[in-house]
Amino acid sequence: MCTSFKKEILNGSHAFGAQGANGTRTVTTKDNFKGALYTVAASPSVDATTTAYSATGELAATGNYAAGGAAVTNATAPNATGTTAFWTPSGSLSWADLTSSAAFDAVLIYNDSSTGKLACSVHTFGSQSVMSGTFTLTMPTNDAATGLIRIA
Repeated sequence: MCTSFKKEILNGSHAFGAQGANGTRTVTTKDNFKGALYTVAASPSVDATTTAYSATGELAATGNYAAGGAAVTNATAPNATGTTAFWTPSGSLSWADLTSSAAFDAVLIYNDSSTGKLACSVHTFGSQSVMSGTFTLTMPTNDAATGLIRIA
């Protein structure tokens, strides 16, 4: 989870789900989120200090990959069990017929609705190179133990 995201959720900068009035603010629509892939050699690297989406270090727009990444399917509302709140995209991120321009090993989930394209979380995996294939990031179960974003 990006450090800046932790502060931004306290400031109400991200809406993963819609809700009724909560005092002084009513959130009636969810924000749109995206997942962008980053190369192994990204400099600066994407990590917990990342504050916003940037094209620097992103996988080049080649084959079926577009700059900015892919839309995150957000049909599952945030939930909580016990003392842990959690949210997971309702669908996997997938790029068909992808030919990567370089090896990549990270995905940045960011708020595409926010003015500054605010970063939410960075997830790393083993280095990948794809030649005319499908690359899929399968999402974990949406629960307190394995949800993609968990706050305990």
